[in-house]
Amino acid sequence: MRGADTFTESLFTMRHLDDFVPADHPLRVIRIMVNKALANMDDLFGQMYAADIKGGRPSIAPEKLLRAMLIQVLYSVRSERQLMEQTQYNLLLRWFIGLAMDDAVWVPTVFSKNRERLIEHDAVIELFNQIVQQAQEQELLSGEHFSVDGTLIQAWAGHKSFVRKGRQGDDDTDAGNFKDQKRSNDTHESTTDGDARLYRKGKTASELRFMGHTLTDNRHGLVVSAVVTQADGYAEREAAKAMINDARQALPGDEPITITLGADKGYDAKEFIEALQEMNVLPHVAQNKSGRQSAVSDRIADSQGYAISQQKRKLIEQGFGWAKTVGHMRKVLVRGIKKVDQMFVLTMAGYNLTRLRSLGQIRLQGLA
Repeated sequence: MRGADTFTESLFTMRHLDDFVPADHPLRVIRIMVNKALANMDDLFGQMYAADIKGGRPSIAPEKLLRAMLIQVLYSVRSERQLMEQTQYNLLLRWFIGLAMDDAVWVPTVFSKNRERLIEHDAVIELFNQIVQQAQEQELLSGEHFSVDGTLIQAWAGHKSFVRKGRQGDDDTDAGNFKDQKRSNDTHESTTDGDARLYRKGKTASELRFMGHTLTDNRHGLVVSAVVTQADGYAEREAAKAMINDARQALPGDEPITITLGADKGYDAKEFIEALQEMNVLPHVAQNKSGRQSAVSDRIADSQGYAISQQKRKLIEQGFGWAKTVGHMRKVLVRGIKKVDQMFVLTMAGYNLTRLRSLGQIRLQGLA
């Protein structure tokens, strides 16, 4: 018997949002981890809104704001406007963010403005650190063996915006006309993103770019530190020294422990190797012997630990690949180094959450 093509909507529903989400949905485990991290950030959220204690309209709850930003990364949502549109009708997004079925969705401009408050108080960095702490509690980090690398991030600015500094008013006579012109970051800057720098690496073309850096733990390839800098030839090594120094200071106890740092040939510079040794970090950097002498001694390069580090350091590329294909970090969709850094750190936090969820499933299968 053929069913009738009718649509009957009930006036009331007795089901909860949780009923619409499958019991084995990957977001369930991720949401538990995110909520645990946000609960530990309650004091920070209190400080963020301490100035508003006298009254005024309530802002977006920071917990919901951060969950919404994470879901934007995890589901490759292109913009805040598209995120608000999809949240309007997608029950899964409403459930993850913490919005009821009949809650109004925020205006995109209000959402973007509230997000800037997170930058002022480093809330995204604290969320990232809380997720790393959960990995530490689950004994998924070695804490002693690391890898470092950097990747280029194309800025949200075109070549036509890269014009000579100090030009008058709306004078755009040189915009888009690059023939027989010498352009450099010393004489030119972008009018749409002043923090972006014209940079090329290897066989790539010169583009307006930023540079993202990550430090990963070798045990499972989880990202333990992430930062964005302006693109130049020294940024990778300078960021690596800062991140590995922070990792060393985070080690428990007062006894000196030698940690290792794996990296590619681009880090094989005498100044960088000496700086690592001064920090009691064993440089497991790939030797660069192309017409030169490597700063890494053969004694280190012949060790078994060096071979393991060279194998493990390739895990860092998985994070970069995920960030550029899923997290929209191939060409960043925000402007300004602070906003780019916020999105990069948040994307790496999203990557860690997916890795932690997968590692948890592997552990469960091993116990079964």
